[in-house]
Amino acid sequence: MTLFDHAGIDLSAGPDWRAEERLMAELGGPVCGVDEVGRGPLAGPVVAAAVILDPARVPVGLNDSKKLTEKARVRLAAEIREVALAVSIAEASVEEIDTINILEAAMLAMRRAVAGLAVRPLGALVDGNRDPLIGITTETLVQGDARSLSIAAASIVAKVFRDELMKNLAEKHPEYGWDRNAGYGVPVHLEALKLVGVTPFHRKSFAPIRDILHQQNTLTD
Repeated sequence: MTLFDHAGIDLSAGPDWRAEERLMAELGGPVCGVDEVGRGPLAGPVVAAAVILDPARVPVGLNDSKKLTEKARVRLAAEIREVALAVSIAEASVEEIDTINILEAAMLAMRRAVAGLAVRPLGALVDGNRDPLIGITTETLVQGDARSLSIAAASIVAKVFRDELMKNLAEKHPEYGWDRNAGYGVPVHLEALKLVGVTPFHRKSFAPIRDILHQQNTLTD
């Protein structure tokens, strides 16, 4: 069955090189793919990655990270780091998320990721419909991780990095199941919040956390 997005783009074939090829021809230089992960979780930073693929060494099997198994993501992330022309990963912290909101924090992480690339790109392909204003020619692609190989690579690298980060945090706070749920508000996480409370790694501006803190403050007033 052929799948189309709202703009009529065929998503069934997986990401390809067309957007990169067009933008590189227009700009005369390298183009990076940019994506972020972790907007929805109740805990942990939001993470972005920027990747400049080598057109001659594009890993086989790149796709939207959500469509891949964990094993495939880990394997591909390692291969991307090995063969890409440049890879950069950046975060926006829980404190920054609570201060400027999650959308702006995601944009900040993207800007940091692009700024951290060892090779300076002339353009960027960014997942979504909002330009993070990274100071170079940018093209946004809705469902870009299913359309652009560079964005797919960035989505894989960012997700593998963040999943590993949350597994490390889970060693300090095992009650919340972050090694399995990556900080999302699944039942075991929500139940642990009621029983154990809020950690410094929770996003206090997010409704479930904010409500718990409000209740605690009400009880102590």
